[in-house]
Amino acid sequence: MGSEENGTEIQIQNPTHTQTQQHSNPNNIASPEIHANTSNNQIEITSHYGGDDAESDRHVTLVVHPHSLLPMPVPPQSFKSNENDAVSSNDSNFSVGSFLRQRSSHLSAAIVKRVSSLRQSMEEKTNDDEEENLEVTEFSLSGVKVTVTPKPEEEKETSFKGRISFFSKSNCRDCTAVRRFFKEKGIRYVEINVDVFGERERELRERTGSGSVPQIFFNEKLIGGLVALNSLRNSGEFDRRVAEIVAGKVAGGDSPAPPVYGFDYVEEERADEMVGVVRVLRLRLPIQDRLRRMKMVKNCFQGNELVEALLQNFHCARNEAVEIGKQLSKKHFIHHVFGENDFEEGNHLYRFLEHEPFIPRCFNFHDTTNDSEPKPADSIFVRLTKIMSAILESYASDDRQHVDYEAISRSEEFRRYVNLTQDLQRVNLLELSENEKLAFFLNLYNAMVIHAVISVGCPEGAIDRRSFFSDFQYLVGGHPYSLNMIKNGILRCNRRSPYSLVKPFSTGDKRLEVALIKLNPLLHFGLCNGTKSSPNVRFFTPHRVVDELRGAAREFFENHGIEVDLEKRTVYLTRIFKW
Repeated sequence: MGSEENGTEIQIQNPTHTQTQQHSNPNNIASPEIHANTSNNQIEITSHYGGDDAESDRHVTLVVHPHSLLPMPVPPQSFKSNENDAVSSNDSNFSVGSFLRQRSSHLSAAIVKRVSSLRQSMEEKTNDDEEENLEVTEFSLSGVKVTVTPKPEEEKETSFKGRISFFSKSNCRDCTAVRRFFKEKGIRYVEINVDVFGERERELRERTGSGSVPQIFFNEKLIGGLVALNSLRNSGEFDRRVAEIVAGKVAGGDSPAPPVYGFDYVEEERADEMVGVVRVLRLRLPIQDRLRRMKMVKNCFQGNELVEALLQNFHCARNEAVEIGKQLSKKHFIHHVFGENDFEEGNHLYRFLEHEPFIPRCFNFHDTTNDSEPKPADSIFVRLTKIMSAILESYASDDRQHVDYEAISRSEEFRRYVNLTQDLQRVNLLELSENEKLAFFLNLYNAMVIHAVISVGCPEGAIDRRSFFSDFQYLVGGHPYSLNMIKNGILRCNRRSPYSLVKPFSTGDKRLEVALIKLNPLLHFGLCNGTKSSPNVRFFTPHRVVDELRGAAREFFENHGIEVDLEKRTVYLTRIFKW
């Protein structure tokens, strides 16, 4: 007979007869022997049971068969011997050797049993899966559960060999209709917004003979505008043309090329006339930390040191050097550390704009100050509004209630917007009118919220909200502006925010010159905080900003901004009305 226990075969042999019984008492083992049989890759452990007569002289052989998935077992060097060699009968050697051999035998048996059961269960599971066509396979190891889930096949999109593209502009009603039509049809298209990609406007005129939009192209062939598209759709010719593009030739070099990420439209920019002076001063002035008013002021220099540097390097008169210092302060290359004056000769402390302590929190400052001649504020405003409008038209829902921030962060339009914000560093905001400042800061606020959500994420708690609205800043006109500063300091005419004891701008702050004179309470309906309960994100134009704010308030009321309970005779308002 034969039996198995823990994957180990035990045989009991006798010179006179052969029988098989269960190995129950390992302590009766005497004169153990271990043999490694390399011909059939197995290990035999033989133990003799001593007795007075020949019949009681029998031995137990434990045969351990290695698993195919395990490495071939090799006996220790100390146990390698001929089959006729016996182990010493010394008591101490016997006890230690017997213990080690037993532990090795039990461990090997446990491994073999576990691997065998695992292999058998996997084979049975595989057969069941083939029969039942299951989508999930799972098996268990000791302390580990492994689940195999087949990846679902993605739906194959229609492969266009050709290309459908159209030229567009921001805030164009016909362009919006063309865009909506392609989305409803599920047709992939390439949009080239000439307000974002200004270098493509010349191509538009060369291909069509005019600058009007939209202009639709099927490969290199011009279809026309919205009227031509409606004619194709009504006649049924549109589907045939699309089928030709799907199965036709690949779009060649004559087709309008898609916008390429990472290539900026290089406009003609001239360096500021004071840049040469600033570059010399950055190298010549002794910029260091100084103690003033019981406070350590970092990275600063004195006014008389700037005058002396100008006299030595540019050989000008002293009064001319002082005038140059005033021009540098006016153009926001340097600032008084305490904001007390523009520039005066003496021991007053000044520092360069890039050394201001608020610079690390300004997300539109990249390594160095923008030394080009500042562009007019109204031109920057128009350019910023067009880019952000193009972003919303491409990556937001039609009702502006859902914005795809992840897609915006990867877009070429957003990359160009971030580069454009560097032009705000030294812009002159005092040249803007009251309505222009209202529209400018409304649009800047909404654009900064989108940038903040992409850069730092949506605020979740009270601490996050405080950091979101206070620490995320832009450098505009030589001064830092956070979301709270724009809302309460500029748009609300420097008023305290709810639950705050101080005003955003203290007396003597240069930013008070930019703050609005008259408060328009409807501004709250034009500010989007990136939350579901806030008004929809939008951008305003200077000449229609008041009417657009009324429209934003009306739209907010229509979208559940106010609830009326007739039974309880109660009107429920949002917190915006409290503000």
